Amino acid sequence: MSFFKNIFSSDKKATLDKGLEKSSSTFFDKLSRAVVGKSKVDADVLDDLEEVLVTSDVGVNTTLKVIDRIETRVAKDKYVGTEALNLILKEEIAGLLSETSSGEATVFSVPETNKPYVIMVVGVNGAGKTTTIGKLAYQFKKQGLNVVLGAADTFRAAAIDQLQVWADRVGVPIIKQSMGSDPASVAFDTLQSAVNSNADVVIIDTAGRLHNKVNLMNELTKVKRVMQKVVDHSPHEVLLVLDGSTGQNAFEQAKQFTAATEVNALAITKLDGTAKGGVVIGISDEFQIPVRYIGVGEGVEDLQVFNKFEFVDSFFK
Repeated sequence: MSFFKNIFSSDKKATLDKGLEKSSSTFFDKLSRAVVGKSKVDADVLDDLEEVLVTSDVGVNTTLKVIDRIETRVAKDKYVGTEALNLILKEEIAGLLSETSSGEATVFSVPETNKPYVIMVVGVNGAGKTTTIGKLAYQFKKQGLNVVLGAADTFRAAAIDQLQVWADRVGVPIIKQSMGSDPASVAFDTLQSAVNSNADVVIIDTAGRLHNKVNLMNELTKVKRVMQKVVDHSPHEVLLVLDGSTGQNAFEQAKQFTAATEVNALAITKLDGTAKGGVVIGISDEFQIPVRYIGVGEGVEDLQVFNKFEFVDSFFK
């Protein structure tokens, strides 16, 4: 099957392999236990495989689609040995994900049609929002783009300080006000500054509270409305950051945030050190919202663009 070409450089690929190591090895331990003593893929093996996929956080709906695809293939090929199961899984999940039109990026980039390109970042506290913003700023700057950060999470003093640390580290300007300021006012100032300084990319941090959805919706709607006074049609991207190590909780957060605001891009963080990397496959398939970035380590280079074929290739090593 032609899905798997060497898309990433060897360094990037090694980082991805290492970041998914725990998910991958846990998955294969479960898989090998499921097929032990069996030579042929039959209904029993498929039942066991279904359980392995669901307990690996792939998600029920996506799992059923994968099992359907494998059933069809087994019926067509008559005899399929269990030793081929790994490759079949790899190909069928890649085939399933290839039906979504996103997840084929190889480098960090933004559309040139919008300048400045405005990204509003949302997500619960602790998901890795600020860190993701810092690493994104680093990657965009590395591509030669001028980046401005906006600290519109005025709910937590630590959020403003943390973003300042990243701005200093990456060497990009940050627009901020004191804690408790109006987030929309910070967003307005940030966009004005970005337009005046001819910036290419603006990344705005927002408060990550979910306990009151109505407040969150109202706040994000107001921030958007104020942004549009400065830059038409902004934000161009609403990036939801999800903590991949929470597995099924990430699905729940995705549901809640997509209900509260128009999310059109996802970043899934903290995939290293967890066995729940399967959640990326489920979320990518189920939400029809492109997974743009994945976090596979703590280093500044460990935020990667999500390439579904490289991801599946590393997951099913």
